[in-house]
Parts: sequence; C-alpha cells; structure tokens
Amino acid sequence: MGIQELFSTYGENYLQALVQTWSMTAISFSCALVIALAITVFRVSPIKPLRILGDFYVQVFRNIPGVSLLVIIIYALPYLGLTLDYKIGAMVTVTMVVASFASENLMTGINTIGVGQIEAARSVGLSFGRILRHVVIPQAVRSAILPMTNLLIGTLLTTALASQVPLKPPELTGMVNYVNSRSVGGIGAFFISAIGYAGTSLVIGYVGNLIDKKVRILR
Repeated sequence: MGIQELFSTYGENYLQALVQTWSMTAISFSCALVIALAITVFRVSPIKPLRILGDFYVQVFRNIPGVSLLVIIIYALPYLGLTLDYKIGAMVTVTMVVASFASENLMTGINTIGVGQIEAARSVGLSFGRILRHVVIPQAVRSAILPMTNLLIGTLLTTALASQVPLKPPELTGMVNYVNSRSVGGIGAFFISAIGYAGTSLVIGYVGNLIDKKVRILR
C-alpha cells in the first residue's frame, strides 16, 4: 500500500495517534519535571537519608530498561492489587524514567552555580529552602533549558513504549501495528509515523533554542 493510499485510508487514525502521542508526552514530561525537582532537592539536601534516597531513585530508574519497567507496572502490579489503565501505566513508566534524567540535568545546572553565590546567600541569613528557591533552582533551570529540550524530545520518542500495550487510540508507533494488522502498510506505515516524530521534534528543538536564547546565563 502506497503512502497516498495510506493517508486516504488511515489519515484520521494517524491524526488521532499523533494527538495521543502529544498528550502522553506533555503529561509525562510535566509530571517528570515535578518529580525531578523533588528528587534534586533530596540530592542536595543536608539530610543524608534524603540524599541517599534521591541518588537511589536516579540510579535505579536511569538504568532500568523502559520495557522491563512497563511490564512490571502493567502486568506485575495487578498481583499486588494495583491495576492501572494501559495509558496511565505507560505514562507512569515514561515519567519515572524521564524524571531520573531530568534530575541529572538539574544537577548539572546546579553544578554551574558558583560557590560564592551560595556562601553570599548564607551570609545574609537565607535558609536552605530560600537559597534553593531564590538562588539555586532558578539558575539551574535556566542552565538546563537545552538539555531539557533534548529530554522532551527523548520523552516523545519514549512514548513508543506504549506500542507494547493495547491503547485506543494507539500512539504513533502503535499505529504501525494497527495498520499492518489490517492491511499491508509496509515501510510506508513506518514512514508516516516517523514524519510525525521528526516534525514534532523539530518544533520542540526550535522552541527550545528560542527559550534558551532568551534566558541563557552569560558567563
């Protein structure tokens, strides 16, 4: 089946799959940023158990294969009495993995902050929480715009894990399975999905570069 025929037959389905991919990406990345911020605060906390917990989270979820985590969440948790919807389970998987990398990006941003700024903040009597809120986190986020842009693109691509579970409507990679189970889509089915990923990634990269130019810290 040619590209034109695929578009005419499954065009609306591909549009639904693209919107599904966008929604999963947006929700997963937003949740991951919140978790990453909390984990990063743990990792720089003066309380040792919190530092250990933060580092443990990053080391575990940065190094576990996404498919393995998806299988655990979707198929193992029901044995413990916790059953998640397929879409929610897929987004939880993506969120947990992405949060570990987002925390690493924030830590890299924190490491760019001069020690003198921290000492100055302490000298005027700022608490640990206020130092984080007013000095550390804002600069770390500004320094991490480009890495976070790349991570958002990575999140978009990681949503392809959801192709391993029956979503309705499917996301872009799952759409290939949907097409090929009903007709011979061949390479064309993959090509259309690839256009969706590539086009979205280009837009994300462009917007990320614009934001970085506006907030970049000149050193």
